[in-house]
Amino acid sequence: MAALVSSHLPALQVVLALLAAPVCLLLRRPNASWAVATAITWTLLAVSIALLERVLQSGTIIYALGGWPAPWGIEYRIDLANAFMLVIVTVIGSAVMPYARASVEAEIPVERIYLFYCMYLLNLAGLLGIAITGDVFNLFVFLEISSLSSYVMISLGRERSALTAAYRYLIMGTIGATFYIIGVGMMYMVSGSLNMADLASLLPDVGGSRTVMVALAFITVGLGLKLALVPLHMWLPNAYTHAPSVVSVFLAGTGTKIAVYAMMRIIFTVYGGMGVFDDFGLGEMLMALGIIAMIGASAVAIYQDNAKRLLAYSSLAQIGYIVLGISMASVFGLAAGIVHLFNHALIKAGLFMALGCIFLRIGSVKIEDMKGLGKAMPVTMAAFVAGGFGLIGVPLTAGFISKWYLLQAAIEKGWWLAIIALLISSLLAIIYVWRVVEAAYFQDRDKKAPAVSEAPVSMLVPMWVLIGASIYFGINATMTMDVAIGAAEALIGGIQ
Repeated sequence: MAALVSSHLPALQVVLALLAAPVCLLLRRPNASWAVATAITWTLLAVSIALLERVLQSGTIIYALGGWPAPWGIEYRIDLANAFMLVIVTVIGSAVMPYARASVEAEIPVERIYLFYCMYLLNLAGLLGIAITGDVFNLFVFLEISSLSSYVMISLGRERSALTAAYRYLIMGTIGATFYIIGVGMMYMVSGSLNMADLASLLPDVGGSRTVMVALAFITVGLGLKLALVPLHMWLPNAYTHAPSVVSVFLAGTGTKIAVYAMMRIIFTVYGGMGVFDDFGLGEMLMALGIIAMIGASAVAIYQDNAKRLLAYSSLAQIGYIVLGISMASVFGLAAGIVHLFNHALIKAGLFMALGCIFLRIGSVKIEDMKGLGKAMPVTMAAFVAGGFGLIGVPLTAGFISKWYLLQAAIEKGWWLAIIALLISSLLAIIYVWRVVEAAYFQDRDKKAPAVSEAPVSMLVPMWVLIGASIYFGINATMTMDVAIGAAEALIGGIQ
C-alpha cells in the first residue's frame, strides 16, 4: 500500500487539494473548513518534501497521468527546479493556515469564511499544478484555476475597494491568459505537440519560423502580466492592499513566484535550444525591465502612506531582482534569482503577516496610525524590522545572501549598470523600511487612541517561523544555494 501511494505522489500533490475544495463548500462551517484546509496543506508539505528528497536521490521523476505516455497524454516531470517550487508553495501555505484562523474571522464575514477556504485550496491546487506539469496547455489550465480563485479571495475583503481590486486583477489576468494561450496555439501549430520535453526537441527544427518567436513574445507578455513585471504590474498594488490580510500573505509568498517559475520553464526548457538570449536579445530586454522594476518600484514605495501598498511596490522591485537573475542566462545568475525567489517568499509573507497582526489590533495599516506600536506590539514590530532588514539586504539575513549572489553574477557578466541598480535599489529599501520603523519606534502614540495588545499567539508563531527561517537561511545558505544551482542546471540544461 505504501509503495502504491508513493508511486502516485506527483498526482496526489494536485488531486488532494482539488478534492478537498468542494468538501469545504459542502461543510459550510468555518472551523471544519479551516481544519480540512490545514490538514490538506500540511499533508501536501510532506508530499513535496518527499518528492524533493526523491529527486535529490534519484533524479527527475516522470509521471504519466492515466498511464498515457507523452506526448499523447499529460505528463508530470519533477526535477530540482519544480520540486523546489513545490516546497516553497507548501511551506508558505502551511505557515498561513494556523495564522489564517484568527485573521480570517476578523476580516471576512462569517457567512463567507467557508468560501475562502474552498478558494484557498483551489488556488493551492492551481499553483502546485503549474509547478509540476510538463505540458504547456495543462499549465494554462492550472494558471486559470489559481487566477480565478485569487479573484474571489481578493474580493472577500469587507471594503468595496476589494471588489474593484479583484475586478481590475480579473481584467489584467484575463488579458495575460489570452496572450499565453495564443502563444501556446502558435507553438502547437508549428510543432503539433504541447509537451514541454517534446517542444524542446521540435522547436529548434523550425527555429527559422517567425511564428515560433512570435509565440514566445505572446507567452512572455502573458506571463509578465501574471507575475506583475513592470510595466505590466498595475493590478498588483491594489490587489495586495485591499485583499484580506491572509490573502495578501499567501499571494505575496506564492502567486507571483510561481508565475516567475513558469516563465523560467518556458524560456529555458522549451526555448532553451534556440539561442533566444544570444540571437534575439532576450537577456538585454529582461535586464532592462528588471532594472526599471528594481529602481522605479522602490522609489514609488517610498511615497506610500499605506504599509500594505508600500510592501506591494517593494514586491515589484523584488520581482525585478529575480528577473535580473533570469536575464543573465547563466547557471550562477539563474541560481541567484531562484535563491532570491525563495528568500523573498519567506520575507514578504512574514512582513504581510506582521501587517495582518497590526490590522487585527488597530484596524489600519496606514503608517501614520502605526505610531508607538514598537512599545505596544513589540513582538510584531520586531518581526517587521527583521523582515525589513532582509528586504534591504543586511548581512546575516536571507536577503543579503541572494543580493550578494546576484551581485557576483552581474560582476561575472560585466553588467555594471545592473550592479549600480542593485546598490541604488537597496538604498531606496532603507528609506521605505525606515518610514515604518520611524513611526513605530520614534513617534508617540496618540494619547486618545485605545490601548493596543499583541496579536494572538496563533498569528505570532507562524510570522516568526517565516522571519526566523529568513534569518537562518541568511546565516546558513549552503543548502538553498546547492538546490538552486541544481535547479538552474535542470532549467538551463532542459528536460532530458
